[in-house]
Amino acid sequence: MGGAAVTDLGRYLIEEWAQEYREGLLARRELLRRIALFAGGAALGAQMLHTLGVAASAEEVAEAASALPGAGASGASPRGAFAPVVPPDDAGLDARMLTVPMGAAPVIGYLVQPRGVGRAPGVLVIHENRGLVDHIKDVARRFAKAGYLALAPDLASPAGGTERFSDPAEVTAVLGRTPPDQLVAMLEAAVRYLQRLPAVQGQRVGAIGFCFGGGLAWRLATQEADLAAVAPFYGVNPSLADVPRIRAAILAIYGALDQRIDAGIPAIRQALEQARIVHEIVVYPGANHAFFNDTGPNYNAQAAQDAWGRVIAWFQKYLARSS
Repeated sequence: MGGAAVTDLGRYLIEEWAQEYREGLLARRELLRRIALFAGGAALGAQMLHTLGVAASAEEVAEAASALPGAGASGASPRGAFAPVVPPDDAGLDARMLTVPMGAAPVIGYLVQPRGVGRAPGVLVIHENRGLVDHIKDVARRFAKAGYLALAPDLASPAGGTERFSDPAEVTAVLGRTPPDQLVAMLEAAVRYLQRLPAVQGQRVGAIGFCFGGGLAWRLATQEADLAAVAPFYGVNPSLADVPRIRAAILAIYGALDQRIDAGIPAIRQALEQARIVHEIVVYPGANHAFFNDTGPNYNAQAAQDAWGRVIAWFQKYLARSS
C-alpha cells in the first residue's frame, strides 16, 4: 500500500479489525500482523495502528508480521466445521463458477439457479471482507431454494480471486486497497450480467450485502437505478448526498450491539425519509455486527432467522412482483 491514502472503505475494514481486537475476538499479535499486511510494512503499520488508537512500536509490529496467520483470529466457527444450510450438490439447484465480462479483467462469480423453474427474479449477493467464501455461496443457494437466481461476485477478482489466498487477511487487504469506484463497477457488471440472462425474469434485480458488502450494497443502490430491492446488513452509510438517487426499496438490517455502525442509523433514516425512499430499518436487540454469519463468533440464530424471513418477504413484495 506504500504511503497511499486509505480509502473510506479501507478505513472501515481496519476499524473493524480494531473493534474485534477491543472485543476480545482478535489477539493483539494477529491485529498487528494484519495491519502490517494491509499497510505494506511494519513502520507504516505502526502509524496506521496509532490512528486506530492502538499503541505499538515498529519493532513489535515487525515481529508480529513475521508470525503465521490466524493466531487468535476472528471468524472461527462457533459450531466447528462449516455446515451449509443448503448443500452445494442440492438436487434442486444448478450451481457453477463463472466469469462476468468486464473489459480486460473479468469478475469471478458463483451463480445458482433453481431447477425446473423457467424464469426467476435475480439477486446479487455481496460478500463480507473475507471474499467469496463458502458461507456466501451458501447464502446464494438459500436464495435459489427460495426461487431466485443468485449471483455472488468475487470482488477480489482483480487479484486472482478469493481462492488464490490461504490467508483471509490478504483478501481483506486486497479489498481495502481496491478503489471503491472499481468495486462498485464490478457489481454493476454483475447486475448487467444478470439482466442479460434468459433465465432472469424481467430486467430489474435485487441485491443483498453483509458488513463490507452491506456498505457496497448501499453504494450500489445509489448508483444503479435498475435495482428493485436492496437489503444492506450492518453496512456503513453511503454518501448522504447520493441517497435521493436510490430507486430500490431498502430493507436495512442492524444489530443493537453494533455501536460503530449503528451510529449512522439516524442520518440514513433521515436521508431516506427526506428523499421519500421506500424503506424499513430493523435493529435486532442483543445482536452484534455480523450476526447473520453462521460461521462467525457473533452469530445470533434467532435474529438471523427472523432477518432472513424479512428479506424473503421484502424481495417477494418489491422484486418478484415487479419483475
